[in-house]
Amino acid sequence: MNLRNLVLCVFGLGMMAGANAQVNILNAKTPEEIGKKTEAQIAYDNDKPLPYGYTDDRYVMWSKATWEIIDLDERVNFPLYYPIDTNNIGASRRSLYDVLVKNIKNGKIESVYSDSYFTEKRTLKDIEASLVYSDTTDLGIEQFNAEGVVDPQYVRRFSLDAGDISEYHIRGYWYIDKRQGELRYRLLGICPVANEARSKAFPDDGLDAKVELFWIWFPAAREVLHEAKAFNRKNTSQPVSFDHLLNSRRFNGVIYKEDNVQGDRDVKDYINDNALMQLLESDRIKEQIRNTELDLWNY
Repeated sequence: MNLRNLVLCVFGLGMMAGANAQVNILNAKTPEEIGKKTEAQIAYDNDKPLPYGYTDDRYVMWSKATWEIIDLDERVNFPLYYPIDTNNIGASRRSLYDVLVKNIKNGKIESVYSDSYFTEKRTLKDIEASLVYSDTTDLGIEQFNAEGVVDPQYVRRFSLDAGDISEYHIRGYWYIDKRQGELRYRLLGICPVANEARSKAFPDDGLDAKVELFWIWFPAAREVLHEAKAFNRKNTSQPVSFDHLLNSRRFNGVIYKEDNVQGDRDVKDYINDNALMQLLESDRIKEQIRNTELDLWNY
């Protein structure tokens, strides 16, 4: 096959993928039909996340676990943050936080934990204390003291939404597969981080205590994240699934912890009050991981 035929084949495949990206938008007779696949399309697409290959422990030559911060203020990480206002946008576009919470509530995501070691499972009721805060006003307290009941109008309710999420924490596993002779990465868990809902009730208090809301075992959530699409700024006709975006590491993360002999201590625990040196330490850990693969081919 010459170069011309190869280019034409690649172009043709790209056009086919683009035609299927905005599902049914060109054939919809009503706006309600946009985004809905026919049974024939579903059968033809066989749309499933790319499965991980089986890796025997004997083939893992070297490994290291790392924890990273994905700062949502960075432009490259915006696809994980936006949209935060969904009143005037289609139902097919949601932020990563909205996708996670929605599917925790409907039961499609069950592997929810309290920490990054996935030792203690949590239910929706367990995490609602961080996601929702209810407060009774002074008039409500007076009514309760006098009548023993409180009208709903005297109860303030505050909920976290996508705009309140400041960053994500992820835990991943770097390893060298000696069969392939290459360095690979497997994302294990993801966690949204924000101030608790109580801080919205008392903004004048200046509460700035970011907490990890919940940890999700990533491999168990891949089906859900594959169905949800993130915005592709380079080509809006081909949105990227959150599963693909995270697995291909299309984000910028800063390592804040690695597994170590000191009980997996954080970088900030041994480099205090020096943000620049903490960033340099994160880069040093990254470089050390990359050099491990390069050292395989040095004699």
